[in-house]
Amino acid sequence: MRRLSFSIVGILAAAAIAIGVNMFADARLSSIRIDATQGQMYTLSRGTKQVLANLKEPITLRFFYSRRLGATIPVYGTYADHIREMLREYASVSNGKVRVEFYDPEPFSDTEDRAVAYGLQGVPVDNGGNQVYFGLAGSNLEDDERTIPFFQAERERFLEFDLTKLVYELSNPKRTVVGVMSSLPLDGDPRAMMMSQGRGPGGQPYASSLLLRQTNQIKTIPLDAQTIDPEIQVLLVASARELSEPTLYAIDQFVMRGGKLMAMVDPWSEAMAATPSPTGMPPTDTSSDLKKLFDAWGVAFDSAQVTGDLTGAWRVRAGGDDRMQAVNYVAWFNIRDGINKDDPATADLTQVTVASPGSISKAAGATIEFTPLLTTSARSGSVPRDKLSMPEPAKILANFKPEGGPRVIAARVRGQLKSAFAGPPDLPADKKRPDNFPAHVAQTKEPANMVVVADSDILADRYWVRVADFFGQSTATPFADNGPFVANLIGTLAGGDSLIGLRSRGDTNRPFERVAAIQSNAEAKYRQTEQALKTHLEEVEKTLRGLRTGGGAEGGKAEAVITPEQRAAIDAARKDIVDTRKKLRDVQLELNREISSLDTTLRVVNIAVVPAALTVLAVVLAMVQRTRRARARAAA
Repeated sequence: MRRLSFSIVGILAAAAIAIGVNMFADARLSSIRIDATQGQMYTLSRGTKQVLANLKEPITLRFFYSRRLGATIPVYGTYADHIREMLREYASVSNGKVRVEFYDPEPFSDTEDRAVAYGLQGVPVDNGGNQVYFGLAGSNLEDDERTIPFFQAERERFLEFDLTKLVYELSNPKRTVVGVMSSLPLDGDPRAMMMSQGRGPGGQPYASSLLLRQTNQIKTIPLDAQTIDPEIQVLLVASARELSEPTLYAIDQFVMRGGKLMAMVDPWSEAMAATPSPTGMPPTDTSSDLKKLFDAWGVAFDSAQVTGDLTGAWRVRAGGDDRMQAVNYVAWFNIRDGINKDDPATADLTQVTVASPGSISKAAGATIEFTPLLTTSARSGSVPRDKLSMPEPAKILANFKPEGGPRVIAARVRGQLKSAFAGPPDLPADKKRPDNFPAHVAQTKEPANMVVVADSDILADRYWVRVADFFGQSTATPFADNGPFVANLIGTLAGGDSLIGLRSRGDTNRPFERVAAIQSNAEAKYRQTEQALKTHLEEVEKTLRGLRTGGGAEGGKAEAVITPEQRAAIDAARKDIVDTRKKLRDVQLELNREISSLDTTLRVVNIAVVPAALTVLAVVLAMVQRTRRARARAAA
């Protein structure tokens, strides 16, 4: 009885200690946050911290999440937990400037009415027609509002960018003024829209253009402009074809006066080649160049040569002599290892896709600083531009010779620049100069900053987003970082790097990579053994047939009596078959055993080791604090 009493007391004491440790941890350790996730999913980037530090007025973020959505589709429940933790981190880092509210909009409730009023998108998850919500509404003291109508699971790795962009827009009503000069239909093409007849995204504004408009004020600059509005801070010249001397002079003088330029030239614009022409015929030349300006500024670019790369080449369907086949099209490729990780605009990008790009370099004798941003692999080479008007990927691949790589696709250019003009060029007889035409500037006062990109197809949807219809709304899901690449660079040129340090994170749906590797290896081993077994079975069956027919007697007639030697051979063959099948089972058993062992280890770590480690940490901190108090009492 006494032993039972001690046991009960021991259990109660252990329970009390556990409760005490939890209460202490909740009181003392709740503010301590350790991000042990791969890719630091819950650690805010430098750009986000800068946006939050610069907040001048409070911002309220209201997260509307229907719990029924997570109960029906668990992946959304996990994503919702990720969003909650990120929002709490935003509130913590902002020193009280960001206030977060959480709502669960039940059907026909005031909360649901509020979600609808904010413009959040309701989605049905059952046949009852009840809507669920999974969105965010933000507002500032001036009642400006920004929303994320519905968090798409496919965009989870862009969660921080979406949240920070929303906060940035609420805190920065004055946006960077970006001028855009382009021959591409960046804001949509009515002709393509009419031809698609609503059956696809044809003719819609480019996703990259929409992304720029979310954080900048965009002004379209005509292709025959003689001056650039002084209000413009950054000028984006993207595949602007056949520019006249006066327009080139306008661009030149914009740079000479300290304006920031992002020039996107192209030996072959795939987007322009796919744009319907007035005659309906495919174009024979879609190249763009700023040769006169580049020559004066020390940038070398050959518009007659397209750059191809075997590394990261897209697999495309191409017609052979007798059938369709998948071929590596070297003119379209993904850049991963060639992204500059030391530049703030590109440091956190993972992939940029280019299509029929050119290459740029620092001209001989130039004094500019030339910093590559995108670079091909060593397996790159040149393809004549005329081979791409009616491309044959198989022939291009067969004739492709990787040499001279790596090549630079995009680079920053910095330095004192001289004007490409001695003065304003002459105008056609039917043109006149605008009033208050500025005086000629011969060179820059301060080092010029610009970005040169030898591909304009980076902007095209086809090479970085998948556009789909989501309950009547068009959604763009990125598979590359082309849009952020352009937006980040324009952000740095404008002098604001708030949105630049944002990273594309992993999502909470983490694949079991080690388990997959074990399964893959075991599968390969299993298939090898299986193939060996089939070959062996065929040989054994052939042997058995020979034995049963008397070893191939004349006429193929079977003998009535099987000799002892034949019986022994048949028994040996059967035993061999059994042994081989056992080996197959052993391989599969070993596969399951290794996975089960890993699963058990993960469970032990999650259930026992982590809580134990936290308990020990809490006890140690309590002892340290107790010792400090004792020393303080002794000193008093």
